Amino acid sequence: MRKLSLLLLISFLLFSCQKEQEDIPSLSYQELKPILNKEDNKTYIINFWATWCAPCVKELPYFEKMNKEYADKNVEVILVSLDFPDKKEKKLLPFVDKNNIQSKVLLLDDPNEQFWIGDISDKWSGALPATLIFNKNKREFYEKSFDYNELESAVKPFIE
Repeated sequence: MRKLSLLLLISFLLFSCQKEQEDIPSLSYQELKPILNKEDNKTYIINFWATWCAPCVKELPYFEKMNKEYADKNVEVILVSLDFPDKKEKKLLPFVDKNNIQSKVLLLDDPNEQFWIGDISDKWSGALPATLIFNKNKREFYEKSFDYNELESAVKPFIE
């Protein structure tokens, strides 16, 4: 009986790890681009970040709070990780799990940053953190860190 319980526990843990990996899709820029250009009735807050970027990590709780508090206002937060793809399992997944990140997380796996940085915004030097806020009527890009009040001030014009 003990062996069966142990086997079930191991199976559950393995399944959980596999599921966790599925929860963070790795996307090329061509796969990410349609998400960055949606024209539905939502407002999107797309934050470009990485686990190795201290200012990014510092501001993540503000994006999480925004995701929770503005969900009923048709706002969606998507966190696009620019972590190295080979660090997904060792760094990104444990970080997301440890910090209980509830926003949608995607991993951008595209080496052609010279193209996609400029395509996302001609204002973007490539520095992190960076945030794109948009809806079908308006689009703003920020290459800066936010505190919660600044983030909320940036988002409010999109939902009023």
